[in-house]
Amino acid sequence: MKIEKIIKERILKKGPITFKTFMDMALYFPKLGYYQRKFNPIGPQGDYYTSPHLHPIFGWMIALQIEEINKILKTKDFTIIEIGAGKGYLTDGILYYLTNKIKIKEFKYIIIEKNPEITQQQKALLSDYKDIIQWKENLEDIEEFVGCVLSNELIDSFAVHLIEFHNNFYKEIYVDVKEDSFIEIYGELSTLEIKKYIDKYNIPYIEGYRTEVNLMIKDYFSKLSNILSEGFLITIDYGYTAKEYYSEERKKGTLLCYYKHTINENPYINVGKQDITTHVNFSAMKDFGEIFGFKTLGYSSQGSFLVSLGIDKVISEEIINSHNSNFFPEIQKIKGLIFGMGESHKVMLQYKGKKEIKELKGFQLRNKMYQL
Repeated sequence: MKIEKIIKERILKKGPITFKTFMDMALYFPKLGYYQRKFNPIGPQGDYYTSPHLHPIFGWMIALQIEEINKILKTKDFTIIEIGAGKGYLTDGILYYLTNKIKIKEFKYIIIEKNPEITQQQKALLSDYKDIIQWKENLEDIEEFVGCVLSNELIDSFAVHLIEFHNNFYKEIYVDVKEDSFIEIYGELSTLEIKKYIDKYNIPYIEGYRTEVNLMIKDYFSKLSNILSEGFLITIDYGYTAKEYYSEERKKGTLLCYYKHTINENPYINVGKQDITTHVNFSAMKDFGEIFGFKTLGYSSQGSFLVSLGIDKVISEEIINSHNSNFFPEIQKIKGLIFGMGESHKVMLQYKGKKEIKELKGFQLRNKMYQL
């Protein structure tokens, strides 16, 4: 059975659902949702690329930031958790650099992945590190630890509430079925949390203004706080500060769909076969994090973060001096990490614990935390 039919049957049986419920089912329904099916959507044969697909140096640089984190924490049981590792390219880059270049010995690496098909693909790629990596399906499966939690393009896939200012009030978008097609209808806000969010981030009262509210970020921090006794959270994703996100000019929000490397704005087609994403409100990441004891230490563009970590030095050591015959093609790919995606994607680093942390290496060049 197709996920589209399952969603329609649920609506016809129980009534309209919030867009958040629709998005969650379209992306995560067991075996049928976009991220739960057999086909891996990332890469040349998929629907989109992520930074680790451009060059392994992306993982090498993250490894350098993890090295600094490890030195700060000074624990014998250092654990790295990566949530949503995709094909495993980022993991591969990180573990190569940690084990072969930095030579950190005592640490654990855990990948959180619900899709068993993708887990098998990851295990095939990462077979050299089978003694280091563990796989878990949920954050709840992990015991309390000290270390680092890492995600790359995870938060943008959280299911969101859609809201629109209509007749002097913010209404929530619900999904209904008419003549076997999905339609949108207006309804009351499904939770008081949405109203609080609207007020907190001064979302404009403009007729027809449509945008997204991501409350799953709060649930995410709640889960992390239960397992991370002390450590750091590295978040890499495309997004904005709240002021940028909810500017008066951005009247249609940020919701986009990716299907075979093409972009559209219609989440009701190719259901279960296309990605549905929204940009990240990094101000909300800061605010929700603080509720659960996560202090924001750094926020910058991905490009600035990589340059601050010394990507030029690593290029010189690992690519130029190695007399690599693919030097020029590799440099072109690396440029995409610093410019292209390097400008659209942001890096945020947060800390939970009692230590007084000085400025981290990845944010020495530029730290735009004050904009949040």
